[in-house]
Amino acid sequence: MNKEFKDSLVINESKNSISILTPKDFSFKECLVFLARSKNEVLHQVRGEYFYKVIKIENELILLKISGDPNQVLIEFTDQIQSDEAKVAAAAFVWDLFDLDRDLTDFYQLSKNDQLLQQLINQHFGLRVIGIPDLFEAFTWAIMGQQINLTFAFSLKRSLVEKYGERLKWKDETFWLFPTPNVIAELKVSDLTSLKFTTRKAEYIIGIAKLMAEGSISKEKLDRLDSYEEKLNKLVEIRGVGNWTADYVLMKCLKEKTAFPIADVGIHNAIKNQLALDKKPSIDEIKKLATKWKGWEAYVTFYLWRSLYS
Repeated sequence: MNKEFKDSLVINESKNSISILTPKDFSFKECLVFLARSKNEVLHQVRGEYFYKVIKIENELILLKISGDPNQVLIEFTDQIQSDEAKVAAAAFVWDLFDLDRDLTDFYQLSKNDQLLQQLINQHFGLRVIGIPDLFEAFTWAIMGQQINLTFAFSLKRSLVEKYGERLKWKDETFWLFPTPNVIAELKVSDLTSLKFTTRKAEYIIGIAKLMAEGSISKEKLDRLDSYEEKLNKLVEIRGVGNWTADYVLMKCLKEKTAFPIADVGIHNAIKNQLALDKKPSIDEIKKLATKWKGWEAYVTFYLWRSLYS
């Protein structure tokens, strides 16, 4: 537990909740818009100003009710009375999810000399890269999204989660946890093709599940590599993982702020919209724009994606 995280916590014993004091340049409201972008999302629910998410702590499924104001994120525990240790573990998940240990001063400084970035920050100030803390989920979601539209990708995810994930019932509603690599590693390709996965995607996902189940790949091992380039090279060695998928995982799970999935169609469409271009920019044109974003490519990418859900 780092000092910044520890100092941000306020445990409320009487109300079975914990608060995270947030930086001034964090907007829970902006993050909530992104989280609510699909009605077919199966792994969390957004209801009004609240965000509901199931996590597992000490082999127990726990439903978090998360809200925010300009000064804090409040994490409430629904039915279960939680220990201080469980509350801190839940707060650590939320801290990671919203990338709250990131100092964005230099990122916001970049906007002073960049029209595109200035527009994005003016529109979405306080947005953080919303992560996928679970490495297997990040891999699987990235592979599901290869060469299909977002609507169908969400449909595939729902099918996978509802078939093989764990569930928690609360007030006659079901909340889901993403399947573990150990569960998916035992499947046959036909188990996933029956859910409308292509044969290739089924092979890739089961293959990654097996690598993770046996310990060949883990978040901890990847985090120990020194540089973005080393991590990228390690990921693209995996069958089914190209540069786009690797950069997506590095950005969303491993919090590499230089990760840049430059071939992403969403990036191209967002730049076209923001600069009022007649057509989508070429890769070379994006590379030229990106020279001003060095060191913060992942954040620029996420702000571009966010602009598509205004």
